[in-house]
Amino acid sequence: MVELYTSQGCSSCPPADALLHELAARDDVLPLALHVDYWDYIGWKDQFAKPSHTKRQKGYAHAGGRRMIYTPQMIIQGKEHVVGNHPQDVNKVLKRYKAAQPQIMLEAARDGRKLQVKAAALDGVSKGDATVLLVRYNPSETTRITRGENAGKSIAYANIVHELKVVGKWDMRKPLELSVRSGPDLKSAVIIQRAGFGPILAGVRVD
Repeated sequence: MVELYTSQGCSSCPPADALLHELAARDDVLPLALHVDYWDYIGWKDQFAKPSHTKRQKGYAHAGGRRMIYTPQMIIQGKEHVVGNHPQDVNKVLKRYKAAQPQIMLEAARDGRKLQVKAAALDGVSKGDATVLLVRYNPSETTRITRGENAGKSIAYANIVHELKVVGKWDMRKPLELSVRSGPDLKSAVIIQRAGFGPILAGVRVD
């Protein structure tokens, strides 16, 4: 899972936004664009920005002992941060995680306006508190920016997060089953993450 923290008001972000489009075409990566609001003051209000995205980015920084947040930043697998417009660094980290052994069996299927979620920890995985997250996102949208650092540009964005919320807690000791409401108007994904902004253990898209 790749979380890109980006902003329409950041002149360094368009190359990272383009990289996220490339990642969105892959079936072995779940890339998500979380637009933050702390650049809105410089002349352009990002229409996709949410204070909760800024809060999540700050949560990662606090958990990792970092004092600063920035854009474009990619958080990969909830654990490592990479400058989002450095594709070689991003791909290097992705290659390492692709070779890692899975820790969780996770399934999610749509049943009308609900998602049926099942998960189980695989043998040898240390048990502990985990958070079940629902993500709802728009696969693609283009915005014409008329003010701020990117004035005059039309920028295409991929996998724009509209909602990211906790839908369950799990101690991983027994298999998990839960039902989650999620309308069909946006794409959905389910993510399991160690509590306290820990590593991402599993994630799955839902058709």
